[in-house]
Amino acid sequence: MGTDGVVRAPSAAAAIEVADWRRRVFDIYAEVRRLSIDDVVGAHSHWCAARNELFATHPQTPLLPEDRAGFSGLPVATYDPAWRFDVELVAPAEPAGFDFATGTDGVVPFELIGRAEIGGVGVLDVWRLKSYGGGIFVPVRDGLAGLRGGTYGGGRYLLDTIKGAHLGEGSGTGSLVLDFNFAYNPSCAYDPAWACPLAPLGNRVQATIPVGELYS
Repeated sequence: MGTDGVVRAPSAAAAIEVADWRRRVFDIYAEVRRLSIDDVVGAHSHWCAARNELFATHPQTPLLPEDRAGFSGLPVATYDPAWRFDVELVAPAEPAGFDFATGTDGVVPFELIGRAEIGGVGVLDVWRLKSYGGGIFVPVRDGLAGLRGGTYGGGRYLLDTIKGAHLGEGSGTGSLVLDFNFAYNPSCAYDPAWACPLAPLGNRVQATIPVGELYS
């Protein structure tokens, strides 16, 4: 958005850079899914290293300029297999949805497609992006949100498949892999100029989730 408040089209160079960022994220998660078959800890290590490289070097990094010079890596907790779940979705009792207004993409609508019941965590709503391209979206805001050394106050993302963040299907029909070790911060956690869908009420839990990307 320009200083006069007018939303401007991105330059061709910026659009190509964003497309490259998205392609690289898809590649990262494809490798994570491949490695997770035999070595989920190794898959997590790859995820951490690849994201650090992307944030440090890519022209479309969400890091602010003043944060790039001293960047040494994103704060991610050590992998804990107890936080990986294969979850079959429970159909919602009634239709539900929410609309998210962005500065550049207009209003982005989501619809509820199911709920994931996770032992020791609670219930998380699973959303589908209703606009072009579809996509599954699972944010989470836990009991450590907003605390020093805890998690980002607006919540983190577990899945955002339209942007590549997908850990794969679970073992049963209509199931998903939800691994909190791969929870990551939305772009607005690094740069407040970004407008990011944050965790709605059905994606807020009281449980503390000490794995995944943290926030200081």
